[in-house]
Amino acid sequence: MAVSDIVEQYEDEHGNIYYKMKTYDIEVRATQTTGLAPVLTYWMGAKEITDDIRNLRFSPRAPSSYIQDYEEFQALLYTKEQRAINQLYEQMSIKPRNMSSGKQILWSFFVIVIAMLPLLIAVWWFK
Repeated sequence: MAVSDIVEQYEDEHGNIYYKMKTYDIEVRATQTTGLAPVLTYWMGAKEITDDIRNLRFSPRAPSSYIQDYEEFQALLYTKEQRAINQLYEQMSIKPRNMSSGKQILWSFFVIVIAMLPLLIAVWWFK
């Protein structure tokens, strides 16, 4: 029996009821719309389950007290969240990719020089 889209209720042979996560196949997507913090959304196939995850995490009763495999689920979800955030920041970064560390240092130096160029021209102009 499904309690929600992500938690399922089971009954063992002794009649004891327990809960388990329905699936671990959850995709985490990070997007940047406004502000500094990325927005994380959770997807199970084509269905968004962000509200289910939030309801589970912020429920008054600790999910680990009644869901058997909640710690493993949280560890997996945390890893996926970090991966999604890192991919988002890599997309937004102007850092060069596939360069050696020496070339990356030169790149950083030239970016600083280009950023300081208007200031240097203004100082030279008003001398």
